[in-house]
Amino acid sequence: MIPSAKIFAGRGTKALAERIAEAYGQPLGEVAITEFSDGEFQPSFEETVRGGRVFLVQSTNPPAENLLELLQMIDAAKRASAKHITAVIPYFGLARQDRKDKPRVPIGAKLVANLLTAAGATRIMTMDLHADQIQGFFEVPVDHLFSSSLFLPDIEALKLDNLTIASPDMGGSKRANAYGNQLGAEVVICYKQRKKANVIDKMTVIGDVKDRNIVLLDDMVDTAGTLTKAADMLLEKGAKSVRAYCTHGVLSGNAIERIENSALEELVITDTLPGSRESDKIRVLSVAEIFASVMKKVHHHESISGHFVM
Repeated sequence: MIPSAKIFAGRGTKALAERIAEAYGQPLGEVAITEFSDGEFQPSFEETVRGGRVFLVQSTNPPAENLLELLQMIDAAKRASAKHITAVIPYFGLARQDRKDKPRVPIGAKLVANLLTAAGATRIMTMDLHADQIQGFFEVPVDHLFSSSLFLPDIEALKLDNLTIASPDMGGSKRANAYGNQLGAEVVICYKQRKKANVIDKMTVIGDVKDRNIVLLDDMVDTAGTLTKAADMLLEKGAKSVRAYCTHGVLSGNAIERIENSALEELVITDTLPGSRESDKIRVLSVAEIFASVMKKVHHHESISGHFVM
């Protein structure tokens, strides 16, 4: 008989971890965090993990303490003789730094991969990486899950006529095409030009959007500049309605204000990231069931290929 696995959470993703544990069918394990007056902290497992499998749930969004806390928990589990250590990272921070796009810059995603492996993680579980090739940065197994198992049924339930899937940039065309094939919908691409990060110079659309109900897809929404500009442009081009589905709701700066004032009818995100979602236009779907299901299959050495639908 396979002994039960244990699920622990970092402070940054505690609420989601509780939902995952509930869906898994067991309570979260006890972790104590000692904080020193200078801001240093030290996590400690308050129960044995010797010889077993542990799942450590923590997104690595800023501040950097979230990543450091996860690394320390991995190291603690390794030194406590855990046999399998799976870092469950719903949102993989620094994923946009997946290559050198100009001289003298780091490849942050590769650095994080090295740190997680060096700390002692034996498996990585994450969702909708900004770039698929980040999986190749690891020398341990990576379970790359997709939010499409949540988003596809939700889009179908809308029963939109003249449905068209749109990517807000060229990089998301593969994702948009996959959704289009699944839903039997047309696909259009928004083409944008930037002069600097988070600032769009100009944007146009490749494809016909007149009298169509548009669903924009992206892996994340940060400042919402691209998303809202795309929505406004598509409406100007004759679209009947525009809504968006984005896995990771970073929503930094004045993103919520932009969404409120945009042509978007609705923004659907998941709960991979914590934070306030105070807007009538924002709806949140939980990824807890997906992660719990895959974690259980991994623990029992069962196939998880059915979860890789995109």
